[in-house]
Amino acid sequence: MSRLRAMAFAAAMAITVVAVPALSSVALPGLVASAAAAVFEEREFADEAQRARYKALIYELRCLVCQNQNLADSDADLAADLRREIHRMIVDGESDEAIIDFMVARYGDFVLYRPPLTAKTVLLWSGPFILGIAGLALLFVNLKRRRSAEPTPLTADERKRLDALLEENRQ
Repeated sequence: MSRLRAMAFAAAMAITVVAVPALSSVALPGLVASAAAAVFEEREFADEAQRARYKALIYELRCLVCQNQNLADSDADLAADLRREIHRMIVDGESDEAIIDFMVARYGDFVLYRPPLTAKTVLLWSGPFILGIAGLALLFVNLKRRRSAEPTPLTADERKRLDALLEENRQ
């Protein structure tokens, strides 16, 4: 069985050495270029201040489809629609707060990478700390229990068996 595993490992390594560089030089640049082209749409603004506000907002708001990407990095159709809507609102003269309020009213606090601390999100903000403290408390209790545990003495039968095993090992 170990010979079979060694052969499978060697085959996997050969495929990795040959195929990965070939794929990365041919396929990956095309994928990256197409993703980049889909995400970076050229928008017209009255001035650079509007362009800066637009960029700040699309980097601050989360893509609801991808969930771990902001609107700037996502190539989902919904992200493109939201970028278009943000652009329209900026050109129409809406403030950043009004745009964020519109997005939150429409999609909830999840659209924000940093949701506000409210009654709904208190567990979201405090959850990691509560879990960390509970884990440390559990670790402390476990370590304390180990230190205070007295070893139980061997029974007469266990002692005889141990002596017999030790005698066998000496010979």
